Amino acid sequence: MISPRGASPIASVRLILASESPRRKALLAQAGIAPDLIVPASIDESIKKAELPRIHAERLAAEKARAVAATHEGFILAADTVVALGRRILPKAENDQMVRDCLKLLSGRRHQVITAVALQVPGGKLLRRTVVTRVSFIRLTAEQINAYADSREGVGKAGGYAIQGRAEIFVKSISGSYSNVVGLPLSETVSLLAGNGYR
Repeated sequence: MISPRGASPIASVRLILASESPRRKALLAQAGIAPDLIVPASIDESIKKAELPRIHAERLAAEKARAVAATHEGFILAADTVVALGRRILPKAENDQMVRDCLKLLSGRRHQVITAVALQVPGGKLLRRTVVTRVSFIRLTAEQINAYADSREGVGKAGGYAIQGRAEIFVKSISGSYSNVVGLPLSETVSLLAGNGYR
């Protein structure tokens, strides 16, 4: 690849986001970063027996980055977010009932949102960052749970809710990165990119 005059070769290498999540793309845009290409990674995201939430997120983020790096060159950015109650990983809600089940578990309790970020840099080096945010929910009524499930906002979301939407009214307190709960810890991600030669 020929670099513009005065630019370092690594600065002209493209950024590939290994995720089809519109939330991650929007968060990057919020930081002034636009991926040159979006290539969703196709991997098995099943939870291994006795796998802890943090280990699960870190493994999947790394596997996503490696999967895309096998067919594309550049800075490969991947991430995986899990919602955990202790050692238990809550699912990505696939339907309204799963949203209800997740909210019943989260009601009146504190949980963790863990996002592992993996960056495959040109040359093959894989770098990682993991961010944990603690979130406490108010005690939810059956009416609140059903109304939220009926909105379908939680479908497709880890833990069955989207903090950037209607579910923000359920949050009693949050300790840590807000953008992490949305799906990508911005400060850590930008630092990871900038510290490894991305423009």
